[in-house]
Amino acid sequence: MYTTYIFDFDYTLANSEQGIAMCFEMLLADEGYAAKPRKEICQTIGMTMFDATALLTSETDRARIEELIRLYKLRYSDTYMTANTHLYPQTRPALEALKRLGARCCIVSSKTRSRINETVQRDNLGNLIDTIIGAEDLQDHAKPDPKGIDLIRKLYHVPARDILYIGDSVIDAQTAMNSGVDFAAVTTGTTTAGEFKTYPHVKIMKDLSELV
Repeated sequence: MYTTYIFDFDYTLANSEQGIAMCFEMLLADEGYAAKPRKEICQTIGMTMFDATALLTSETDRARIEELIRLYKLRYSDTYMTANTHLYPQTRPALEALKRLGARCCIVSSKTRSRINETVQRDNLGNLIDTIIGAEDLQDHAKPDPKGIDLIRKLYHVPARDILYIGDSVIDAQTAMNSGVDFAAVTTGTTTAGEFKTYPHVKIMKDLSELV
């Protein structure tokens, strides 16, 4: 039993695939870039916005990429993202079970804290989530940099051995490894169980129902 469970957000607690894909599809079309298959867009989920935008547009100029991110947020994500983000059916029961055991539940994500909070508030998860660390808290230290998990450790004075990080991507597995905490994978994203097997892990789950 761990005292602190830290979750990734996209593809771990919630499926935001539709919102992310829609926003990138509209951005690419409106800015004159070649359309990308939805599968290719979804494989960027978990990356930073900068890296995902650079990959999907093949842009290398930092100023242009930052402008595209601004347009993405201004034109599309403020309208479509949260409306098309939905908790997995197993999310609330898993969080409730952990809280009944007295555990702390936190989120560390490359998504912005403000965007995650929209879903948390809409779906009344406030009493189940203790702390959210998002992109605005990490700056140039996005996953797999351990800073997000380190912030949780310092905030609650919890040793690495008492933390389990749960995520859906290789980036999450690398984050846990870099942080020195245990890792549990879920295959609710685009990463297969086989891909996780090359990284340290305590379990590989089909979804969060297997967590507790």
